[in-house]
Amino acid sequence: MSANPRAGRWLVTGAAGMLGQDVLAALKDAGIEAAGLRRADLDITDPAAVRAAVEGVAVVVNCAAWTDVDGAETAEEAATAVNGTGVRVLAGACADAGARLLHVSTDYVLPGNATQPYAEDAETGPVNAYGRSKLVGEQAVAELLPQDGYIVRTAWLYGEHGANFVATMLKLAAQRDTLDVVDDQHGQPTWSYALARHLVGLGLAALAGTAPAGVYHGTASGRTTWMGLAREAYRLGGLDPERIRPTTSEAFVRPAVRPAFSVLGHDRWSAAGMEPPADWQAQLAEAIIRPAFTELLKFPSKS
Repeated sequence: MSANPRAGRWLVTGAAGMLGQDVLAALKDAGIEAAGLRRADLDITDPAAVRAAVEGVAVVVNCAAWTDVDGAETAEEAATAVNGTGVRVLAGACADAGARLLHVSTDYVLPGNATQPYAEDAETGPVNAYGRSKLVGEQAVAELLPQDGYIVRTAWLYGEHGANFVATMLKLAAQRDTLDVVDDQHGQPTWSYALARHLVGLGLAALAGTAPAGVYHGTASGRTTWMGLAREAYRLGGLDPERIRPTTSEAFVRPAVRPAFSVLGHDRWSAAGMEPPADWQAQLAEAIIRPAFTELLKFPSKS
């Protein structure tokens, strides 16, 4: 292990995605050398290609994933090839290379029927194909990298680089007077750049030997519903929150069942000597003044 944790080279897979782009930006902001590989650059199910990519790398942040939740219902084998088999290939290559792996997972590995925040060691129980595929990946990391594997579950991600709920709500503000938004699913809206900063901090702590391997929950603190998130985005954007009206999940039936309760606990961050993620409202207030969001509503940027 290097005496200077920042001296090691980092690799970000899935680098063209919303989170992958933010991880690369957070690494640059931290002064850490990093390479980013897009899906077109690296197929994580290809063992030879993965071994070559991981060689000489200190930390791998895996943002590569099948993310089409509804599509996985009719293509579970294909989803599992990426989210399960591909992660196993990556974890095996990291084990051989002596690299730490930070693998981004999801709240969907949990059953979603709790009434209190899920602890990091809560029993899993996916309710859809996507969740099952991601659980296969988690199990591979835990098996192959018991000392150097870090599983970071997140949920309700939004950010500047890609389609997401917050951007959609802001776009629709110019098109509709009112919007009906689900108010019976509970979770933690999480800004992708805030998660990226935590991933960088966790990777540095892993290199320094201060962060134990295992599961971490990379969601914002607090909780709300999709309606609550939409109303807060409107309020911050200078729009009338009452334009957002509550409805139920039954009004928006989708192929994949969504967990009703995706609130996660954050106790393990203290074991790594790190503060837990900020409250979802604080994250949203910081995110929404970024150009990608201010452009949607044309309110002045404060960044």
